[in-house]
Amino acid sequence: MNLFFLFSFINGVIAIIFGLFVYFKNRKNLTNILFFLMNLGITIWSLSYCQWLLMETEASALFWSKMLNFGATLIPILYLHWVFCLLNLVKKKKEIIITGYLITFVFLLFSFTPYYIKSVEPVFSFNYWPQAGLLYIFFLFLGYLGLIGYALYQLFKTRKITFGEKKTQIDYIILASIIGFGGGATNFPLMFGIALFPPFGQPLIAVYVVILTLAILKYHLFNIRVILTELLVGMMGVILLVLPFLMETFQLKLLTSAIFFFFCLFGYYLIKVTHREIKRRAEIEKLYKELKVLDKTKSEFISMASHQLRTPLSAIKGYVAMLIEGSYGKVSETAKEKLKSVSYSNERLIKIVNELLNASKIELGKMEFKKEKIQIEDLIQSCYEELKNGVEKKGLKFYFKKPKTALPKISVDSLKIRQVVLNLLDNALKYTQKGKIEIEVKKNDSKIQILIRDTGDGFTEEEKKSIFESFVRGRAGINHWIEGAGLGLYIAKKYIGLHQGKIWAESQGKGNGSTFYVELPYR
Repeated sequence: MNLFFLFSFINGVIAIIFGLFVYFKNRKNLTNILFFLMNLGITIWSLSYCQWLLMETEASALFWSKMLNFGATLIPILYLHWVFCLLNLVKKKKEIIITGYLITFVFLLFSFTPYYIKSVEPVFSFNYWPQAGLLYIFFLFLGYLGLIGYALYQLFKTRKITFGEKKTQIDYIILASIIGFGGGATNFPLMFGIALFPPFGQPLIAVYVVILTLAILKYHLFNIRVILTELLVGMMGVILLVLPFLMETFQLKLLTSAIFFFFCLFGYYLIKVTHREIKRRAEIEKLYKELKVLDKTKSEFISMASHQLRTPLSAIKGYVAMLIEGSYGKVSETAKEKLKSVSYSNERLIKIVNELLNASKIELGKMEFKKEKIQIEDLIQSCYEELKNGVEKKGLKFYFKKPKTALPKISVDSLKIRQVVLNLLDNALKYTQKGKIEIEVKKNDSKIQILIRDTGDGFTEEEKKSIFESFVRGRAGINHWIEGAGLGLYIAKKYIGLHQGKIWAESQGKGNGSTFYVELPYR
């Protein structure tokens, strides 16, 4: 019994302290005001619970049991109103809020009558446990389950369309609500004469208040497990402090005092380490935010620079083509060869600029997709025909292993997937000095799988870890092909990821070639 008194006392004190703390953070904010009022209801309920447990007469126990249920009746509507305020739904749900307050007002009017709490009866080790009246059944379904359930429904509904810190905040509110209201609900069975278990959820109310406070203030949400550890240490410390006064013999008083002393030492060390951890994580979080800003700035700069470079490169391309064609007069064969070299180098620069621009668009989330149903074999066939002459000119064998029966059509952005295939083939061509390059496409369960094999230089397990990262190139590529920005495979991976597909590579090691796999869903 004493432990239930202690837990209820802790719940009430924590509720009023945290409620006032949030209220004084911003006294004009309706969300903070409602949070304080909700915590005030919890405090009335908890401290009346303590008073009720101390009563020695049936009449006084009945009065305080009605008082604690008066506080409990306030909580659901204030919680619902607070959730609506937090989710910016007050104007849209005005009628529901008004209806909820009217229902609550009716329950409050009857809260000190036998229709709400009819009597107190001995249950387990409790001398006087309140027994529900007829009207209390309506409160249980309309007030407790109805109002709280609807608030949780709105939280889950909003969570589906929310991202970032707001979603994290909602996650913790849902967690706290399940813990708190689930713990509080363990009191109800006894009120209806169902003595299956004691109200073991009583200590969870304080946990509920603390998590909600952290969530509403958006304060160190990622550290919530650490803070809950501190709360647990504090609660255990209070319990151990009270225990010596409850012991009957001097030996037990001495033993429990010693346990309390050693627990204090342990708790102090634990809290000290916890604070150090919070400080370290705060520094990491700050650095992470700064890195995100720098990364976005980098992507924006690359995007701007790429756009600025495209115009002069396009102009160079046009003028060089006109010079080769003789639009400005006859050009000698020697000059034409030089101009063709300029044109080739210009094309390479345009390709690099386009890759930089595509990479920046992906990182900034500005890449546009136009999906359509296509026959993947036809797309690969066109890529094969485009590169066939270049591959054979290098003295390599080039094969396309086409399926005997038509594959299911897939919905993709054909230009993006075409670029992926060309990037992988171009990569194979650069890294393969002799032997062959082979393309295969087949159905694999509910996916279309594309394989590009080569007998080139391959790669090590160490290189495999970073092969799809931006601005990364294998050592073999640096030795044989010094051109390029190292973005081809990075862009390929991003494009496939945006199609909910998968891309990876395998190699038996240096000199043993490599195989690149692409999987795309068709269902």
